[in-house]
Amino acid sequence: MKEKTASTAIFIDKWHPKKDGKCAISIRVTFDRQKRYYPTEHTMTLVDFEKAQGSKPRGEYKDVALNLQAYEKRAADIIDFLPLFTFEAFEKRYFTNVGSNNTIAAAYDLRIHEYKEAGQIGTAITYKCAKVSLEKFKAGTKFANVTPLFLDQYEAWMDKAGNSKTTVGMYLRTLRTLFNSAIADGILSKDQYPFGKRKYEVPTGKNIKKALTIQEVGLIYFYSATPGSQEAKAKDYWLFLYLCNGMNAKDMSLLKYKNLKGDVLEFVRAKTVRTKREVEPIRVTLNEDIIAIIEKYGNPSKDPETYIFPILSKGLSPEKEKALVQQAVKTINKYMKSIAQKVGIAKVPNTYVARHSYATILQRSGASAEYIGSAMGHGSTKTTQNYLAGFEDEHKREIDKALTAFKAPKPISTAVKKKGNGQRAA
Repeated sequence: MKEKTASTAIFIDKWHPKKDGKCAISIRVTFDRQKRYYPTEHTMTLVDFEKAQGSKPRGEYKDVALNLQAYEKRAADIIDFLPLFTFEAFEKRYFTNVGSNNTIAAAYDLRIHEYKEAGQIGTAITYKCAKVSLEKFKAGTKFANVTPLFLDQYEAWMDKAGNSKTTVGMYLRTLRTLFNSAIADGILSKDQYPFGKRKYEVPTGKNIKKALTIQEVGLIYFYSATPGSQEAKAKDYWLFLYLCNGMNAKDMSLLKYKNLKGDVLEFVRAKTVRTKREVEPIRVTLNEDIIAIIEKYGNPSKDPETYIFPILSKGLSPEKEKALVQQAVKTINKYMKSIAQKVGIAKVPNTYVARHSYATILQRSGASAEYIGSAMGHGSTKTTQNYLAGFEDEHKREIDKALTAFKAPKPISTAVKKKGNGQRAA
């Protein structure tokens, strides 16, 4: 039988009473003549403490006594478990799950603040919406309360209120992230993790097909908008997103002239800038349509730090940047909906559809999933990234021709004739 290497005791700090006369109660661990104190949730007067520690405590004193005994037992169990006692080894286990009684609302507030400080306003808003929703479902929820049953009940509550699976999944992924962070920081144990197989699996929304066909993109391309109108600009911006690897509106807004490198537009997606992994920049081979849109709407100053399009300007706060990008998206979507109705397209070709259309049309043209994922800046495994690094710009240029396959092919000049030696001459 292993000899106990440390001892425990319930301790009241009677020498430092608070203003109300109550004293902090802790668990004292003694080892090799050293003593360390580990706090509990209780504070009591010396008289009440003696009642709770008496031979037959009653009522509320009995409840406190049992709770303090549970604290001491946990400390003693950890000491018995350790093959070799050190305070560091003891504390690593003792402080696990200290966050169980923390409210998830407090954890959300901290994370929201961090995202705002980092300028990630969109993510901060998502976390705030998730927090509000979970607080409406059950206010004051603690980490210890979040079980698979709790999550099932929350999903049912959201469904009854008319929320989609996509919304439920989006909110609960934020909660899952908070749990992962708490476990990584050592304030929760893995056995408190409520997510995963045989527990609760976060729902995923139905993958609704949003892409246009190549014929529908052609209808948009050849639609004649009034020159200089907001409709014409919306159409051109939409085509720019589509042609530039399914770029999203935020990345388009953040483009600067320094991103133009010869006949290539090179940029890193805004959502991956802060990731710690090495991110491969996205390279867009410039064609005549992309160049024409840049020349038509680009800012006159070609300074490398100047934004290409007049959507954002220098010195804006993250909140203001987000508001301007959202307004640009709203305007594009408004006019694209109108254009779709005029040319007979049933779908609403918003900016997100431009991205889906790029991927789907290239896939139908025979481009590999690896190429498409690389072109769109999708995160992937290291193996996939290494494979994609082999794509040359000229190969990209050939593949990208599929994006404008709706254009009529140019006739071969009748001046081209075959010579007897098999060569061609103009």
